[in-house]
Amino acid sequence: MRLSVDDRTDLELALLRRGVDERAADLERCGRCHRTPLIGEQIYIYDQGFVRCELCRAKERDAPIASQLIHGPEFGHTIKIADRRAA
Repeated sequence: MRLSVDDRTDLELALLRRGVDERAADLERCGRCHRTPLIGEQIYIYDQGFVRCELCRAKERDAPIASQLIHGPEFGHTIKIADRRAA
């Protein structure tokens, strides 16, 4: 069975949307503005587990209990060269 051009385009769009949605599900988002923080930006975690970006942190009354740095997708997958020569 052959797919028409329209069917192939619909299939490609559906696969693209599914891939983007799967990647977006793993990202941290601000609970107030729903913005995805940029790489290198700090996010702040509060008592009830909600997350705020640097822009929305000023609107919160309470102090955050923790902060995290947003890393790029390569974080943890790079190679570190260790110098093991005798000193």
